[in-house]
Amino acid sequence: MSASDPLVGICNTCTIRLVRIAYRRRPWFRLLREPLRAGMVLMGWLYRVNPGAYSVPESTCTGCLRFTKQALRERSGLFRRMNARINPRFDRVLESIVTPEEVTEARQYASRSTRRQ
Repeated sequence: MSASDPLVGICNTCTIRLVRIAYRRRPWFRLLREPLRAGMVLMGWLYRVNPGAYSVPESTCTGCLRFTKQALRERSGLFRRMNARINPRFDRVLESIVTPEEVTEARQYASRSTRRQ
C-alpha cells in the first residue's frame, strides 16, 4: 500500500450504536465514557491521527472514533498499555447495560457497514 492509498476501515462491533443505547438507559454512562473519549481524541491529535482517512463504504462510519483507536494501537505503546487496562472494564460496563441481542445486532451492522462492495 502506498502513502496515497486510503486506509481501510474495519470494524467488528459498532460501539456507537451500543453507546447510544447506554446513554438512553443509563445517563451516568456519559460520565464514564466522555472523559475516555476526550482522552482518545487528544491522543489522536498528538499522534496526528486522521480518522477521516479511513475508507469505509458506509458514510455514517466516516471519522469514527474506532479508527482513531485503531491507529493509536499501532502507533503508541502508552495507548496500548492504557487500553489493555481500561477497555475490558469499559466493555463489561457497557455490556451490562445493553442486551446480548443488541450486541449481536451491533456486530452484524459493523460487518455490513465495513464490508467491501
